[in-house]
Amino acid sequence: MSFTIYPAIDMRGGKCVRLLQGDYNQETVYGDSPYDMAKKFADEGASWIHMVDLDGAKDGKRVNDDSVIKAAQNLNAKIQIGGGIRTETDIAHYLENGVARVIIGSIAVSKPDFAIEMIRKYGSQIAVGLDAKNGFVATHGWLNTSQVKAVELGKRFADAGAETFIFTDIATDGMLSGPNIEAVRLLAKETGQSVIASGGVSGLTDLASLKEFYGDGVTGAIVGKAIYEGRFTVKEALEEVKGSC
Repeated sequence: MSFTIYPAIDMRGGKCVRLLQGDYNQETVYGDSPYDMAKKFADEGASWIHMVDLDGAKDGKRVNDDSVIKAAQNLNAKIQIGGGIRTETDIAHYLENGVARVIIGSIAVSKPDFAIEMIRKYGSQIAVGLDAKNGFVATHGWLNTSQVKAVELGKRFADAGAETFIFTDIATDGMLSGPNIEAVRLLAKETGQSVIASGGVSGLTDLASLKEFYGDGVTGAIVGKAIYEGRFTVKEALEEVKGSC
């Protein structure tokens, strides 16, 4: 096994964008075609690509799924998708059309019993996305903050069989300020499962720091703005974490 780099593609209005700390009013457009961006990442060697339907996260339904499925069916990279996934129909729609992993986020907080049912039914094809503000889970495109602690929710889903968690510290997302490594490590330790770090990666040294805790369950990193801002390429990121852990 090796530490995995997940280049991120956030989709809004059919374009490839990035938001600052999840703020829909602070958007930067990086490309007109999410598929073309995914192809670029795959061509650079990415084995996984992380896609987020921002419209879907806000509206509570699939919006940019065509781009996701096109990437899943045509590229030599596995696709994981989050945003706007509220029903089993949404999950099945993606999995039946070639997507490797579906991320459940807001629904995991609002309907934990349903989330557990999906985890038990689809196993490793489900990842649980835990986006946190000050340790508490935020939902619906980060527009709402719950009273549920990320670690406690993570433990509940791990007990139900969840194998993969994606942890985002909203305070660091899009800020290029470095990931919240301690929070990522804590979630991995408390759940005993694989945790992918998301948010804050600013340079190759951040990836090296995260990789140090592979043995603790920190198995990958989602990277967005640092790539789009030219701080490093996907190829350079892959080289940085190359080799077994």
